[in-house]
Amino acid sequence: MVTAIIRPEKLQNVKDGLKEIGINGMTITHVYGRGKQGGLKFTTRAGEIVVDELEKTKIEMVIEDDSLVDKAVDTIVEYAKTGKPGDGRIIVTPVERFVRIRPEPPKGEQKPSE
Repeated sequence: MVTAIIRPEKLQNVKDGLKEIGINGMTITHVYGRGKQGGLKFTTRAGEIVVDELEKTKIEMVIEDDSLVDKAVDTIVEYAKTGKPGDGRIIVTPVERFVRIRPEPPKGEQKPSE
């Protein structure tokens, strides 16, 4: 499984890049969090404001073809990178089991092939 936490404004670029290499299936979740920088600090007339949880986008993909995993990681880095702190993280983890949930075909019809 490839999990990427990226800037929300980079989501469309990353999706387009992954589509170019043949990866279409993914789960996208809007999340909040912080990294090493611990959030952002703003100084206003009223004082200092700390926003310690920033909006991020989480992309999760189960990639069945192992040869595409490194390509997916490289693509995410290429399309998500701004060069500034807070660009995100990519985590690659093994998947022990993967089960598709599909409706059963009507009686008398054959199941579709995997």
